[in-house]
Amino acid sequence: MGRFSKMHGLGNDFVVIDARAQPVDMTEARARAIADRHAGIGCDQLILIGAADDADVSMRIFNADGSEVEACGNATRCVPLFVGRDVTIRTRAGLLDAKAVEGGASVDMGAPRFDWDAIPLAYAMDTLTMGASWEDLPAPAAVNVGNPHVVFFVDDLDSVNFDRLGPLIEHDPLFPARVNVNFAQVVADDHIRLVVWERGAGLTRACGTGACATAVAAVRRKLMKGPVTVSLPGGNLIIAWTPGGTISMTGPATHVFDGEADWSRF
Repeated sequence: MGRFSKMHGLGNDFVVIDARAQPVDMTEARARAIADRHAGIGCDQLILIGAADDADVSMRIFNADGSEVEACGNATRCVPLFVGRDVTIRTRAGLLDAKAVEGGASVDMGAPRFDWDAIPLAYAMDTLTMGASWEDLPAPAAVNVGNPHVVFFVDDLDSVNFDRLGPLIEHDPLFPARVNVNFAQVVADDHIRLVVWERGAGLTRACGTGACATAVAAVRRKLMKGPVTVSLPGGNLIIAWTPGGTISMTGPATHVFDGEADWSRF
C-alpha cells in the first residue's frame, strides 16, 4: 500500500504521492486511472514527490490525461505543506524554491523565457504581440514559465467561449508541445481576471503558472507594473515580476485528507 495526500491550491486539486522512501512506477495509463474522478481517486494533476541529488525533493507532474508536464505552480505551493518545511524542488522546468507563509506558500518560479523556440512555437514569431490569432480574439502574447503559455487580453472575459476556443488553440500546430491558453481581462492597474484552459486538463479552477505567465505578459505590454493580483475562479494569487528578474508567486495551499492505495490496482 502507498500513502497519498489529497491537496489543492485554489481548487486546482492534486493527488500527492510520497515516493522518497518507496519509489512508485508511474506510467501515463496509471496516472490517468488515478486521476479519474469516477473510477479512481480524482484530481487535476498527480504529483510524485521523490528524492533529488541537488535539491530537498524532486517533483514529477502528471496531468489528468496522463501526460507528464514540466511545471505546476499551484502544486508547487503544496510541496512545503506536504513535506512540512521550506524546500528546494527539482522539476523538469528547473530548480524552484518554495517557502511556507500563512495560509499557503510563496514560490520563486524562476525567470520567464520569451524566445519563440523556447515557448516553443513551430516557427519564428514575435512573442510579445504574436502574428497569429483565432477567430475574433486579439493577438496574444506567448511566455514560457517552465511550461508553454499563450495569453489573450480580452475586453469582456464573460463573453469568451472557453470550451470551444481552449482545445482549438491548445492543439493548434503552431504549438508543437501544445499550450496552456490564458484568457485575461485587466480590471485595474494591479488586478487581472483570468480563466485558463490548461494543457491536458481543460478548464481548472486555478492555474499558478498561467497566473505567472499572464502577469508577466501584462508587465511586458506595459499594462501594469505589479505586484499583480490575479483573480481566478478559485481565488486570488499575487504575482510579482520585474523585467530581468524571477517570478514570485504567493497564494493558498490546502491539505484535504490523507489516504492509502494499492498503486498496482490502477
